[in-house]
Amino acid sequence: MGEVLVYVDHVDGAVRKPTLELLTLARRIGEPVAVHLGPGADAAAPVLAEHGATRVLAADAPEFADYLVVPKVDALEAAAKLVSPTAVLIPSSGEGKEIAARLALRLGSGIITDAVDVEAGAEGPVATQSVFAAAFTTKSRVTKGAAVITVKPNSAPVEVAPAAGAVEELAVEFGPLATGTKVVARTPRESTGRPELTEAAIVVSGGRGVNGAENFSVIEALADSLGAAVGASRAAVDAGWYPHTNQVGQTGKQVSPQLYIANGISGAIQHRAGMQTSKTIVAVNKDAEAPIFDLVDYGVVGDLFQVVPQLTEEIKARKG
Repeated sequence: MGEVLVYVDHVDGAVRKPTLELLTLARRIGEPVAVHLGPGADAAAPVLAEHGATRVLAADAPEFADYLVVPKVDALEAAAKLVSPTAVLIPSSGEGKEIAARLALRLGSGIITDAVDVEAGAEGPVATQSVFAAAFTTKSRVTKGAAVITVKPNSAPVEVAPAAGAVEELAVEFGPLATGTKVVARTPRESTGRPELTEAAIVVSGGRGVNGAENFSVIEALADSLGAAVGASRAAVDAGWYPHTNQVGQTGKQVSPQLYIANGISGAIQHRAGMQTSKTIVAVNKDAEAPIFDLVDYGVVGDLFQVVPQLTEEIKARKG
């Protein structure tokens, strides 16, 4: 098997969980070669090696932080020319998908986005996707060039598989477009202490049935008892009850946690499109005919303001 480039998503060398998942998937189809851009490669290398990276191609330059997307595409293109990979795996974030699209165009390769699984095939990597608002599951492969694949978070377990992980300097020549869009200011995101919504293993969401911003404290309490992220339906965020950054759905964020708990959410197709690939789905709704019950693994017909606090107390009691 050939080598597989894995784009490292990190914060100053602190490797984020989706990258470790990509390394697990990369080992199925070849030998993982991590591409670390920006500061912190020496700190990240042991973690990447522990999870299967045979090599770490590292480049650090102010362009990666000062300008948007294109410098990273330049670096990945340089890495691809150096390695001649069978595939390039990138986390399926907004930025990740833009990087992947530009890279595929540069390499003359096909692209697959929002994969939920990747496996080896006789004619190249095969990606599994959930499509048409998660109504269908497809398997597809790229027929031209190195497959560029973006993968949703929580699509694979994080597995330890120690490898060499030797750090090698990656020489990058930035093109004229690299400095076209400059970052002029940054505002740190206010931390809630909860996991990032798209990366969380457990997501607890509230919808129209929460009936007010003040009532989201019930949802937050359950989430905090589970160490979960908080999500919301479009109806809830459009009503101003919860921030739009927490919206789950076709026009919000797509999540694929191990456990998704929907409270007071009817289950419109737009919401289902954002969470249907969750491994286990639980719903609490007082309407026994709500469409969400067609989707769930476990359903509770009842008033969320009675059910959810009892569930929260039971979780706390079992933990304490």
